[in-house]
Formats: sequence, structure tokens, C-alpha cells
Amino acid sequence: MKIALDAMGGDFAPQAAVDGAVLAAQALAGKAQIVLIGQEDAVRPLLQQHGAAAADLSLVPASQIIEMGEHPAKAYQQKQDSSIAIGYKLLATGEVEAFCSAGNTGAMLVGAMFSVKAVPGVLRPAIANFVPKVHGGMGIMLDVGANAECKPEMLEQFGELGSLYAQYVLGIEKPKVGLMNLGEEEGKGTAITQAAHQLLKVNPHIHFIGNIEGRDLFNDKADVIVCDGFTGNVVLKMAESVYDVIAEKNIHDPFLDKFNYEAVGGSPILGINDNAIIGHGVSTPTAICNMLLQGYQMASSGIADQIKNTFKS
Repeated sequence: MKIALDAMGGDFAPQAAVDGAVLAAQALAGKAQIVLIGQEDAVRPLLQQHGAAAADLSLVPASQIIEMGEHPAKAYQQKQDSSIAIGYKLLATGEVEAFCSAGNTGAMLVGAMFSVKAVPGVLRPAIANFVPKVHGGMGIMLDVGANAECKPEMLEQFGELGSLYAQYVLGIEKPKVGLMNLGEEEGKGTAITQAAHQLLKVNPHIHFIGNIEGRDLFNDKADVIVCDGFTGNVVLKMAESVYDVIAEKNIHDPFLDKFNYEAVGGSPILGINDNAIIGHGVSTPTAICNMLLQGYQMASSGIADQIKNTFKS
């Protein structure tokens, strides 16, 4: 198995990317090979510094970089020798089983739609993120930024996508799906969330438990939290700020430590024909390592095939 990494993506690239890739290679211990994609004159010397520890890493040259501030669609189309474009080419041709990047989020989404494409039947792919649970384990929330506004049918599909990920990757046998709303009662919320509730309620592929509120995010009421990308992104950024506050106050707790973005490393794009993960722009080597390990876990679980099979039927 080969897992590709955009070596030029992120605020601390390529140093953090190379260091994180070496950590991941050590953790995988030969179960998968890490393929770095980037400018050879910038990446090769960093690999050489690691000596034997980087022996199992390979490098695919990419002469261009899509910068964080660039227009995603224009940059992706005009920079076909960028690390993101090359990464998606490797993914689309089956040369790698997963592609990870802490680079331009918009370009990662555009690349997914242009290259590996959405699974037939999926209205809009979603970015998912992980939610630590007070009593242990992780839940999943989607969407967290790809689709700021959603139709009811899209929210219904997010419930299916999240449920499949929770089952096949997180190992939750019968994931409970909850719709984020401003009240538990069925009639609460906007016209869109009310309509989505009715669709989720009769969907035979999921175990829908109804509406949940913000207070239910970290308890065991739902394993899969469904929301539009606007709501999900606000919640995600709020959770990140909570970690920043407790770290500043020097408070340490095993549960609160899971709010650290480094713990999972990145957010998977669900609903596309292959495995792609978007990392945080400020990703450290630890975050890069965990993003690559997540890519390995996704590829090993066959989650992309499970999604394709579900939406085919």
C-alpha cells in the first residue's frame, strides 16, 4: 500500500511534512510506503538529514505549489504540476491508495471533484471531522465546511456517509445518527432541517435517533452528527478555541487533550471515489503523522468501496 503526502502543503512545509512522514513510516513499520510529492531541491535534502529513517520514503517531483491564498479552482487548473494536482493524479490512476495534504483546502476539494470525482448518486461530498466522546471513543460530524448551505437531501446523505465511516473505520457496529438542531422536538428548526428530519427518519440504511442539540456533541447520544457546513465549521473552530484556552491556562485532561487537532491530523472528504484527507494549515509533524495514519486506516478499511456500493444500490 502507498499513501501520498503533499510535502509542500501547510505553513511549516516542507520541514513538518518530511518530519511527519518519517514518524508515520516508523509507526507503520513496513505496512505501507509514504510517497512524498514536492519540489525535489527542497524535499530531498530534508530526507537526507533523516538518513536511514527516511529510507522507505519515496519522492515524486512537483515543480509548482498552490499557495494558501490562491483561488482554488484557477490555481488547480493552471498549476497541473503542483503537489496537489500530482497527488490527485496518483490517486486517480491507482498508484497510491490515499492522498493527504495540509495545503489549500479549496484546491483539495476542487482536485477531488475534478480527478477522482464524486461517487455516482452522491449529491455533494462532505468534509468530516472527529468528535471526542466523554466516555471514550470518537464520533464523526459532517459537513464541517465543504457545503455552507445544504438541501435536505444532502443532509440525509451526510447521515449515510457518516454512518458508513463510523461503522467501517471507527468500528461502531450500529452508529446512532443525530441531526444538529436547536431543539430535540421533531418540529424544531428551519424548513430545511425539518425536511431533513423527515428524510432521515425513514432512511433504512441508518439508525436515526432524531434531533440533537449542541449540548449533546460530546455525550453518547449520537455517533454521527449531521449538519450543514456553516454550522459544522463554526462548531469545529469553537472546539479548537476551547483547546487553545485550556492549553494557555496549563490545564491538562485526557479528554480535553483530544480537542487538539494534532490528535487525528486531518478531515476526510467523504463521498468521493477514493481516500483524500485535508490537514490543518498549521500542521506539525505529529499532525502530519496522524493524518497519514488515518489515510492508511481509511485505505485498509475499504471505506470508499463501501460508500460506492451503498450508493449504487
